[in-house]
Amino acid sequence: MLTFLLWCILLIFCWPLALVFLVLYPIVWLLLLPFRLLGIAVEGVLELLKAIIFLPARILRGPRRAW
Repeated sequence: MLTFLLWCILLIFCWPLALVFLVLYPIVWLLLLPFRLLGIAVEGVLELLKAIIFLPARILRGPRRAW
């Protein structure tokens, strides 16, 4: 929503630049998509490593009681 409001303000002040951004925004989004996917994959691997490292402590702690 903030991006849209900034684009509207840019459209009021400098419409040619706003039209250029309107055309370039999807292209930039497509170029950045592999980096987002890589970030998701790296985050998943790090969470898996964290779970593996903390597994012995969770086992020794025992089951949690619900009050």
